[in-house]
Amino acid sequence: MKTNDILNKKTYYYELPESLIAQTPATPRDSSRLLVYDRKTDTVQHKIFRDIIDFLKPGDVLVLNNSRVIPARIIGNKIDTNAKIEILLQKRINLTNWSVVAKPAKRLKIGSIVKFSDELSCKIVSKGEYGECEIEFIFNGVFEDILDRVGSMPLPHYIKTDLQDKERYQTVYSKTKGSSAAPTAGLHWTKELLQKAKDKGVTILEVMLHVGLGTFRPVKEDNILKHKMHSEYYVLTKEVADQINQAKKEGRRIIAVGTTSVRVLESASDENGVLHEKSGETSIFIYPPYKMKVVDALITNFHLPESTLIMLVASMMGVEKTLEIYNLAVKEKYRFFSFGDAMFIM
Repeated sequence: MKTNDILNKKTYYYELPESLIAQTPATPRDSSRLLVYDRKTDTVQHKIFRDIIDFLKPGDVLVLNNSRVIPARIIGNKIDTNAKIEILLQKRINLTNWSVVAKPAKRLKIGSIVKFSDELSCKIVSKGEYGECEIEFIFNGVFEDILDRVGSMPLPHYIKTDLQDKERYQTVYSKTKGSSAAPTAGLHWTKELLQKAKDKGVTILEVMLHVGLGTFRPVKEDNILKHKMHSEYYVLTKEVADQINQAKKEGRRIIAVGTTSVRVLESASDENGVLHEKSGETSIFIYPPYKMKVVDALITNFHLPESTLIMLVASMMGVEKTLEIYNLAVKEKYRFFSFGDAMFIM
């Protein structure tokens, strides 16, 4: 494929019937479907997610993102006009200030006050594009406790059905609060299935990346190089880095659970594929012909057309093969996006 085509947003488009956008999570978690693509043999198998155990080998390293979603959607009223304002928390700046997306942002000016409850208000500090703002919260008490009372789960815009159980938008291994969206490839795992993997000799390691709402931001520029990639906070500990480096030396597979785990590992790697203890912001943009330095295999959901996430997948499978697999998944009526089915690229 020509470079111009690889860098064209429209290259990553596929037709998706709205009926295939999953509105509710599979029950139980590991009963979702699993499309397995073997790059060496160029073969596809259609399985159930719990069957992934059959494709894992002793010595494999499974890398999970243990970030936990916060109730990042809060609704209030602008105090002078009573206009309804929705705030979606993106990233904490300090003890009181956050980067957020406000809707409708056009109703807000710098200095505007929005009241959410008797214990929580905010002031608009600055405004950017796409409704992005910096706000300063005004509160008495413990902010996290107040947010638990006032906020709700920030489900993606394409999910129209209310979530009955908030824990279904959390992975069973979530620990560190801070994400505005779930690392959705992890939603398929149960504690029992993770234990089965351990019993088979799979090493399970955890990294942390707080998923921001930028993950849903569409690529608007036709030339993807002009897309301003969102940044997200991540942590890779020395212990985990050392274990993965050792596994790589021994020729064992590094399997990332989700694109967020890929972003951590590839951000913390040097040019030789050696990981180092690292934390901070990453705005890594992975697209063809990027070659993975650390990640050997990927478990991921099916992503939006023309998104940075499908571009990341295409860097592992190639553009043509990615579109071929996605069109096959549509034909086979797989469920798509956050609550949808999974794919194992091995």
